[in-house]
Amino acid sequence: MISTADEALLRRAIAVAAHAVTLGDAPYGSLLAAPDGTVLTEAHNTVRRDDDITAHPELKLARWAARELTPDTASRTTLYTSCQPCGMCAGALVRSGLGRVVFALSTEQLVELNPQSGAWPTIPHDGPALFPEARAPLDAYYLS
Repeated sequence: MISTADEALLRRAIAVAAHAVTLGDAPYGSLLAAPDGTVLTEAHNTVRRDDDITAHPELKLARWAARELTPDTASRTTLYTSCQPCGMCAGALVRSGLGRVVFALSTEQLVELNPQSGAWPTIPHDGPALFPEARAPLDAYYLS
């Protein structure tokens, strides 16, 4: 359930996305808020500027949270973002331990507005394979 306070913070994330466009960057913005609504940090997409395919704002904030917040504090934060996080960012958000994500546009809505956004091909893959060999370094790390 999205509250009035959530809407205000989501509007701020949308404003960050709009500001990104004025800087020549892609129109995606995010912010991380404490439980009381205090904005801890914010970021926008800098994929083109940084020549870095991972420079999504959600990933930047997940990294920041993992470095700067205790697990308990991270679990009580909310990420507000202008667009639903992609798979890469969603994985990072889970691993960073953030408590909640609130987004404005869904992936489906984004693709409807910009069909090129949904044109990512799938990468062929094979596996699993070589289980005993692949297991050895994991056992050495986790069981020692």
